[in-house]
Amino acid sequence: MKILGIESSCDETAIAVIDDTKKIYCDAVFSQINLHQLYGGVVPEIAARSHLEIIHDFTKTSLERHDIDLNQLDAIAVTSGPGLIGGLMVGVNFAQTLAHLLNIPCYGINHLEGHALCVRLSHDIAFPYLVLLASGGHCQILAVRNVGDYVLYGQTLDDSAGETFDKIAHLLGLAYPGGPEIEKIAQYADTVIELPLPLTNQQNCNFSFSGLKSAIRRKILAEKSDAESMTKGVLSQQKIANFAFSLQQNIADIFSNRLTHALARFNEEFNITNPIIALVGGVASNKVIRQKLSDFCKSEQARLVCPPQNLCTDNAAMIAWAGIERITANNASTDLTLYPRNPL
Repeated sequence: MKILGIESSCDETAIAVIDDTKKIYCDAVFSQINLHQLYGGVVPEIAARSHLEIIHDFTKTSLERHDIDLNQLDAIAVTSGPGLIGGLMVGVNFAQTLAHLLNIPCYGINHLEGHALCVRLSHDIAFPYLVLLASGGHCQILAVRNVGDYVLYGQTLDDSAGETFDKIAHLLGLAYPGGPEIEKIAQYADTVIELPLPLTNQQNCNFSFSGLKSAIRRKILAEKSDAESMTKGVLSQQKIANFAFSLQQNIADIFSNRLTHALARFNEEFNITNPIIALVGGVASNKVIRQKLSDFCKSEQARLVCPPQNLCTDNAAMIAWAGIERITANNASTDLTLYPRNPL
């Protein structure tokens, strides 16, 4: 069974072809980063226009480059939500049209399910397992019982971890996207700046990052307005590094704290020796956070599993794989209703 995956929920146009043996024939991503850098974040109208302009030719040339015959495809899996409605519309309309021409089924896939299941594409792991999904638009902890069977343990009450990286990076004068820039400069830090740990005194698995963003913003602005500074209004590279390092450590500590409660609940329900925690989403690309959560898991007799970096950020291989998982489990849906918001 060979599946074409299409992803266009945010600022990347992605296509991939994989089969049910986990062989990846094609995995291509067109990034719009250069279009959104000026604004320090994704502009929905610009993103949708870019998807519309390039999706046909990008798909055609990517498939030709990998010698993939469209007539060998058995189905198409496309992200139908959650995401930016304009980009979703472009991807779904393109997928529907192509599926109609090829006379093959087209399945709608939840973007978050793609992230939650992609760890089974990159690793040989069985159900159930825990997922910490942290990206630019989402932050939640899920128990993955089976394909299509997910229990939400906790989620952000306001902002996501990825958005926090982007917004603070912009405030520090770093480029978009902020996560990689924060990680890059953080290695030069020489001081830890004390920051709040929201909700960590509560016995649940929810997140909150708005207060953290406000606290670090106040500290940054205070540094910039320091009358004693010879570079008033501009932070030194050292201070930028210190803020970046402290934010990175702080978010990792928040993750560990929330996972403590999630593990307790998961172990009570399943009583599994050495349970698996999958860290997925764009924030999973951060090596420092990966290491800190790996250390946390070892201390809790659990095992951290992360997909390779190309499967952490938005991609179409995870959408195609979710399609294969759904088809194999006999619960794939051809409902292509678009939904900008829909928790998993």
